[in-house]
Amino acid sequence: MRNPIHPPVPSSEAAELLQKHALTGHERLDSLRLGVPEDIAGLRRLVRESWQRSASLQANPDVAEAPLAMDRDELEEYRRQHPLATIMPVIKKLLVQPSHDSGLLVAVGDDVGRLLWVDGDPVMQRRAEGMMFVAGADWSEASVGTSAPGTALALDRSIQISGAEHFKRSVHPWSCTAVPFHDPDSGAVLGVVDITGTETAVAAHTLSLVEATVAAAQAQLRIERLTLAAAVKDKPRRRSAAAVSGHTLYRNSLQLLGRDQALLSIDGRTVSLSARHSEILAILSSHPAGLSAEDLCSLLYPGDGSAVTLRAEMVRLRKVMQELSPDAVPESRPYRLPVELLPDSGQVLSCLQRGAHRIALEIYKGGLLPRSEAPGVVQLRERVSHLLREALLSDGSVESLLKYAELPEAKYDVDLRLAVLKLLPPRSPKRAAVVADLERIEADLTL
Repeated sequence: MRNPIHPPVPSSEAAELLQKHALTGHERLDSLRLGVPEDIAGLRRLVRESWQRSASLQANPDVAEAPLAMDRDELEEYRRQHPLATIMPVIKKLLVQPSHDSGLLVAVGDDVGRLLWVDGDPVMQRRAEGMMFVAGADWSEASVGTSAPGTALALDRSIQISGAEHFKRSVHPWSCTAVPFHDPDSGAVLGVVDITGTETAVAAHTLSLVEATVAAAQAQLRIERLTLAAAVKDKPRRRSAAAVSGHTLYRNSLQLLGRDQALLSIDGRTVSLSARHSEILAILSSHPAGLSAEDLCSLLYPGDGSAVTLRAEMVRLRKVMQELSPDAVPESRPYRLPVELLPDSGQVLSCLQRGAHRIALEIYKGGLLPRSEAPGVVQLRERVSHLLREALLSDGSVESLLKYAELPEAKYDVDLRLAVLKLLPPRSPKRAAVVADLERIEADLTL
């Protein structure tokens, strides 16, 4: 987990002043029809930038309730399979139990901001239902604007949001502290842990407590995985590691970005796939409902694909998947994956959808299977690349644009560099390098 430097907790007088500035900012939001000016005096920079993202994502500050993303049955099934389910005993012991009589709520959400568990003070739980701060609700920035859970995920760092700093006005009586939860092996964001309540929820000791709890839970998840791996090694079984444990300790993943051969990880075991198998899983993972043999052929082969050739490839792919996990072997009629497989390209798209451009850029290692000519892969590659570039040109910082410019696909991107020059101050020392880059592009294209 990252270890950001936290600003000192303001005095009560300073905190009141921050709230005054935030309320003034909300008045200006109305007059500007949700345009967020750069010069809202006294508003914290991270809050102002979050408001700007919220407005660009069409979040509405006057809608009282957060949207419900999952019904009861969907929620129960999703929670049962989520890696965070196994560390909930740690969260309950360290945060939930002490909060029952403290006027605080503890929420645990997934990596896209959907609340999976909400527990704590019963009176506060009933009050929070009025703004739909409940399990199954979507508290991402894209849905509710600035809040500790959504903004912590958007920035991938610990966040405290107080009162009127929330974008949604129904949340102004509340304050909250949230810390992202990272996979102890890969570092990927698995979710977020949040404490919500009155002013106590944004005290300095609250932030330290949540960060310490998240660190303990991440360590516990790592121990559970090591224990499970040792048990499976000593007593091999046909069932997958997830079935042995009763919980899904891993997010089954597919790494496609910036590589010609995908890395497939299932239940903690990873293999490198052939180019063709990489293409098949890239396509199937983006079509969870499945594809007919004809449709898969059309997306897989540039010319006229042969169903016989496809069947032979699927036989070989099933053997690879069988060795990793019998539960993950692709089905036929239609061809589909029986387990959820999270491609890194899907993570990028999810981050872009919720306005987390910086996290998307961190995940993005380059084009999806860049040498593949499979029509379905080409479409997916172009979609991910296009949406990332457009998001950065629209809302990206100078640092994000310059980082994107280092990617091979941006080598001759003139518009990107012109956008950087517009954002840079006139006397910035970085301007010379950007101008030199533009001259290099002009020279190369002339040649």
